[in-house]
Amino acid sequence: MEIISEKSIGNKTLRLVKGDITGRDVDAIVNAANSHLQHGGGVAAAIVKKGGNIIQQQSNKIGYVPVGRAAVTQAGTLPCKAVIHAVGPMMGEGQEDEKLANAVVSSLRLASEHAFESVSMPAISSGIFGFPKDRCAAILVKQGRLFLEQNTQSSLHTVEFCIYDDNTLSYFKDEFERL
Repeated sequence: MEIISEKSIGNKTLRLVKGDITGRDVDAIVNAANSHLQHGGGVAAAIVKKGGNIIQQQSNKIGYVPVGRAAVTQAGTLPCKAVIHAVGPMMGEGQEDEKLANAVVSSLRLASEHAFESVSMPAISSGIFGFPKDRCAAILVKQGRLFLEQNTQSSLHTVEFCIYDDNTLSYFKDEFERL
């Protein structure tokens, strides 16, 4: 894990790291999920593989989560306390920017409701869902910053973006430079 950038938002922190989200030592990690919470590919599959089948079992009990919303499960054997499953949009379904922003805010609200202090989030929807990586980075960083600015009483002190590949990371670096 490598810290790429950190920005203070009041007494809170917006952080960009390069690495594998399944190894992050934070209160909660965010999973880029589909509406049926079937974790068969991408980040979701890696999370279940490392955290254990309890994550999929609890996801099955939750069932369906609409695009733009999020749900929470235990983290199994992952180093975090919980996994927040954010359902981002698939490119081409319409209103993708708004739906992605809603998924981010829904995840951060859930983290706050569970009194978590730190959360790590991947580049939701930018993989197999085909969302443009530059727009993804702009929306995630903006929503993370706005949440920390507007929710000063929240337990959430650190919002982190954990990016695995260099191509996606370059877009997040650009957004952090604009902060």
